[in-house]
Amino acid sequence: MLVDSHCHLDVAEFDRDRGDVIARARAAGVTRQIVPAIDAAGWRRLQEVCAATDGLFPAYGLHPIFLDDHKPGHLIQLGEWIERERPLAVGECGLDYFIEGLDRDAQQYYFDGQLALAREHDLPVIVHARRAVDAVIASIRRFEGLRGVVHSWSGSHQQAGQLWDLGFVLGVGGPVTYERAQRLRALVADMPLECLLLETDAPDQPDSDIRGQRNEPARLRIVCETIAQLRGVAPEEIARATTANAERLFGLPPASA
Repeated sequence: MLVDSHCHLDVAEFDRDRGDVIARARAAGVTRQIVPAIDAAGWRRLQEVCAATDGLFPAYGLHPIFLDDHKPGHLIQLGEWIERERPLAVGECGLDYFIEGLDRDAQQYYFDGQLALAREHDLPVIVHARRAVDAVIASIRRFEGLRGVVHSWSGSHQQAGQLWDLGFVLGVGGPVTYERAQRLRALVADMPLECLLLETDAPDQPDSDIRGQRNEPARLRIVCETIAQLRGVAPEEIARATTANAERLFGLPPASA
């Protein structure tokens, strides 16, 4: 069994064949998926998609890339959604310094607000950190007692160690299948297995076998097999460990039979 710790099954790219995509995931052994939000306007749709299918679990948050869609009042609404819906996590939230023109102060405002909500409600956070890992670490340090995952990991070994010490884990997906991703592959080859989650970030970040195509959760098997090969172990070992990690972090219920 595998857990896709980060995929966006609620987005329009899956509207025409969402049922088939989920069926392929289940056939590939991907029994559960965490589906993080992007903006407040999508929370209701996300809730409906996840409620319609066993094994889909929503997280509610405000993604830094969609800064223009966020309003300060959305943080208040997010607190209300958390109270009412009792999600497994807060997110997707974080910082993005890769895209030029995104107001860093505004990003920090929304990130800090979501970290505060996660601490208040004792929930893990799903963090986006693109070219902003040091700033993300500094933010997490200001909110003692947090736990969560930094998804689509692309930082250094030293940065990873700081996050592990803070009780965070790393999400790894399609990029690890590319031979040019030498730093990521070296980290995954010897990192503590208890600090690893698998993800697809579908429909984005396809593995090297489907470069340029739409990604989907069934491809998580390729990520698992690649990491197993890098570590010199059986894929079943990676599957067992990362599934246990996801269950522990998110408090996931058992997979449906």
